[in-house]
Amino acid sequence: MTTHSHAHGRFHKPTDAEIQIGVDVGSIEQHASPKKHRSHHVVVSVEGVSKRYQTDGGGVQALSDVTLHLYSGEFAMIYGPSGCGKSTLLHTILGLEEPNAGAVSIRDKHIYEMSVDDRSKLRRQYFGMVFQQSNWIKAFRVWENVGYPLFLEGRPHHEVKKHVLGLLERLGIAEFAYRKPMQLSGGQQQKVALARALATNPRIIVADEPTGNLDSVSGKEMIELLVKLNREEHRMILMVTHDLSLLPLATRRVGLKDGHIIFDDHD
Repeated sequence: MTTHSHAHGRFHKPTDAEIQIGVDVGSIEQHASPKKHRSHHVVVSVEGVSKRYQTDGGGVQALSDVTLHLYSGEFAMIYGPSGCGKSTLLHTILGLEEPNAGAVSIRDKHIYEMSVDDRSKLRRQYFGMVFQQSNWIKAFRVWENVGYPLFLEGRPHHEVKKHVLGLLERLGIAEFAYRKPMQLSGGQQQKVALARALATNPRIIVADEPTGNLDSVSGKEMIELLVKLNREEHRMILMVTHDLSLLPLATRRVGLKDGHIIFDDHD
């Protein structure tokens, strides 16, 4: 294991006594495939990124000179206290918030040198996203919501439906295909959101606090799916979390505080 700690603040790798257990990580690890070694191919490169928001009070420095390289096949968890810059870093990587300084590259493509439209296309190509709150098209059934990104690409209706039903079966939620998302529980909706993220077969699954609004049982099921996608399908996972109990499941752990990376290690 390689460890890189920064001097900003006194934040450190959490000890067992500091971790608040929410999900039964031991049970997940016991039934999961072994962790895979990461590749040597950098997929996401963040170089010297800073982001400042102007406010009536003068401004807030959300990120300060952040440098981070994420590799193919990693399960990377970004963690830290509320307001430390986790979501800002994620949005910057996704091309949603342009930094005031620094550069972000996806497979050597400098995303903030692209037009907004090209950046959006690249985001659809590389990323599948799962957020705490899913924006459903309420008139659509589950399978139609999951297939919506494919409809936007102009794929034929029958082809989309066949692909989506197979995907729902793979995730163990085929029984919900013809129901409306709002008829499902929070945990069931998160699984559907994961299916939607996977619909276009992206290289990277991005999950922003995916267990934040779930009970421990639903949270465990969600994390089990992400672990399985990483270890059995070799899909890269980039996850933001406040739940420190989940960190042992990651292959890469990145700690933030006050807009600085102050801890970074990998298995």
